[in-house]
Amino acid sequence: MRVPLSWLGEFVELAPGTTPEDVHAALVRVGLEEEDVHRFELTGPIVVGEVLEFVEEPQSNGKTIRWCQVRVAEGDAEGAVRGIVCGAGNFFVGDQVVVTLPGAVLPGPFPIAARKTYGHVSDGMIASARELGLGEDHDGILRLSTIGVEAPVGTDAISLLGLDDAAVELNVTPDRGYAFSIRGVAREYSHATGAAFRDPAASVPEAFTGPLDGFPVTIEDAAPIRDRVGSSVFVTRVVRDVDPTKPTPPWMVARLKLAGIRSLSLVVDITNYVMLELGQPIHGYDLDKLTGGIVVRRARAGETFVTLDGQERKLHDEDLLITDDSGPIGLAGVMGGLDTEITDATRNVLIEAANFDQVSIARSARRHKLPSEASKRFERGVDPQIAVAAAGRVAQLLVDLSGGRTDDLGSTVTTAPDREPILLPDDYINRLIGVTFGADETRSALAEIGAAVQATDGGLLVTPPSWRHDITGKEDLAEEVARILGYDRIPSVLPVAPPGRGLSRSQRLRRGVADALAYGGATEVLAYPFVSAEENARFGAPQPGAFPAVKLANPLDAKAPFLRASILPGLLAVAHRNVSRGLTDLSIFEVGAVFRPSRHGAFGQAELPQAAVRPSEAQLEELEAGVPAQPRHLGFLAVGNAVAKQPGQPAVAAGIADALEAVQAVAVATGVDITVSQGSHQALHPGRTAALHVGDVLVGYAGEVHPAVAEEANLPRVVAVAELDLDRIIALGDALPEAVGIGTLPAATQDLSLLVPATVSAGEVLDAVRVGAGSLLEHIRLVDDYRGSGVPEGGKSLTFALRFRAPDRTLTAAEASDAKLAGAAVAAERFGASIRD
Repeated sequence: MRVPLSWLGEFVELAPGTTPEDVHAALVRVGLEEEDVHRFELTGPIVVGEVLEFVEEPQSNGKTIRWCQVRVAEGDAEGAVRGIVCGAGNFFVGDQVVVTLPGAVLPGPFPIAARKTYGHVSDGMIASARELGLGEDHDGILRLSTIGVEAPVGTDAISLLGLDDAAVELNVTPDRGYAFSIRGVAREYSHATGAAFRDPAASVPEAFTGPLDGFPVTIEDAAPIRDRVGSSVFVTRVVRDVDPTKPTPPWMVARLKLAGIRSLSLVVDITNYVMLELGQPIHGYDLDKLTGGIVVRRARAGETFVTLDGQERKLHDEDLLITDDSGPIGLAGVMGGLDTEITDATRNVLIEAANFDQVSIARSARRHKLPSEASKRFERGVDPQIAVAAAGRVAQLLVDLSGGRTDDLGSTVTTAPDREPILLPDDYINRLIGVTFGADETRSALAEIGAAVQATDGGLLVTPPSWRHDITGKEDLAEEVARILGYDRIPSVLPVAPPGRGLSRSQRLRRGVADALAYGGATEVLAYPFVSAEENARFGAPQPGAFPAVKLANPLDAKAPFLRASILPGLLAVAHRNVSRGLTDLSIFEVGAVFRPSRHGAFGQAELPQAAVRPSEAQLEELEAGVPAQPRHLGFLAVGNAVAKQPGQPAVAAGIADALEAVQAVAVATGVDITVSQGSHQALHPGRTAALHVGDVLVGYAGEVHPAVAEEANLPRVVAVAELDLDRIIALGDALPEAVGIGTLPAATQDLSLLVPATVSAGEVLDAVRVGAGSLLEHIRLVDDYRGSGVPEGGKSLTFALRFRAPDRTLTAAEASDAKLAGAAVAAERFGASIRD
């Protein structure tokens, strides 16, 4: 919103010498946001001149110039008459024109100086409206008589034409639509400075605001949006015998220009001027082109309409229309129709000042891509009580400036409800804001914003003003009191963090897992959570079959419309992108949410509530029940070489061992014992897949990607991966992992080789030995898996390295051997293991 200072000063007292920066500073204090300052960017001397004579001189280039003698000052003093070269031909001897003298600067910047041209020294320039910044007309120079201006020769044209004004630009937030008017900004400036405010709506003469009738207006809204009728106020007024060809006064042109609106014609300029002044959009119809009365209704199926820009619009059944007996004549609150447009031939004008539903106008403006100054105000909310004054103000200006006369024909239809009072309990504001505001200053602040205040038991009954659509509850009233009385009264106090709080257990463990993998050389990545149905079916479940998944209603990529059920598809995509760019040795991981609905159709079925109404507790529970489970998973991927080739060291390719090492890092970081056993997964290599358990609970898989899947992803044949349900692992742990003290007494080390059936997993045997060996066993590790000569057919030899230590004494070899044999006994009991000689 741009606000010319001269216009603002008509409705609120501006102290002498007030600058745009002063106005910005004052308005910021009451919550408005400053944007910029706009001026005409020209300096004098620029004066009124009179054309005394001119001689037309044809030139060799085919152009004809005029060598003019122009009086720019009274009397016979030197310089009172200037010789000026002019290329325009639309002026006559005796015309008053605007002369820019040497030393002046026009917008551009374009400095003026005496210069030789076409064989003469041109001592200045006769200006056009465009050169002065008043409009776009550049066909000829500005003749003051055509805009209804007459002044003594030598008069300062800058002040005469209102070119010495400036405008402050404000950013108006969507909840403060009343500030889209000079009236609203003047009121806010009064709040900020205490300057006296004069309501322009109250100054419209009663002769132009009296009740009228005789013009039929009907509001028929058979399908209101959100049960709000499309129009709650519709005021019409007729002005006859207007002359639309009369010029718009320069003061109005200048103000419109500074406000960011181009001057078009007198009638249109007047409607725009009143819209800016009072905040009420106005539309004018050529009364003689109307057929019958006006009906406000929704569009019908297949209906079309040609707007003022000449475009035929295909209407939607939600569009609110202004119609007469011939059909649509206006898209309500957005743009008028071409058939009833005011032209130079118009003599009788029907003025419309209406109030339309915010949602209806916002949807129509966006649907037809027709943002306008009118729709911008309607969708933010217009004062329903200003329509009569606005229509009267337009009529007043049409009478004064176009020579029209008022008529008794018109109408006033209003169904706008009165504002409901809000109970503001005693001491509520002080408790909410944390500042003590006195009872008298609270009532004064509320009255200052235009609210009606009535004392009642336990508090105040406050009725918000009609133009403050944003005030709907006691919280809003508290904000207004704090705003009016000064935000500077609210102390700035930094909150003190309560002792003993910080990251939760799960947060600390998740960070510990990420740190452990990063310390091990892996890089954390963030992959897109959108996948195809095939990727979800392949990685989301270990066995083939139907898998419930969450499909997006409006996906970014039609080929990936589902939310992921596994981290691995995203990691494969990241790996492919890096490998294709020459980064062939990768170790990456991601911690993120996956989406696991319990069954098909169990999500997203709740009806969405209206945006303008708070959902009930039952609706919130229904919505919450429709949200699929979103556990956090950890995904790990390694491809290429785990150890790069170097002098004396051959390259070591990444494989399942690297995936299991990442799993072990997770186990250590979370303090949870993750056991490894033979497993199977449809996306992983048969025989090189491990199932990961915590106790009896399956928490994930590790292994190598199936070669066919790796080839499909354009990756090398061997791709090691692991995926763990991190939330479940953390939930199964008892507490945060604790550091174990370092033993200071000597350790006893022994090896144990066991013969077991080949079908028994090494992890299960290792777990059995650990259980049997008891508390003296400090560490156990599988060091060999042998199948060959000396081993019975269908069997294998597993060799474990054992380390024993006692916390209080040096172990003997016999004690260590007894513990080892106890572990072998449990393995023999569970799997028929025997000690290999």
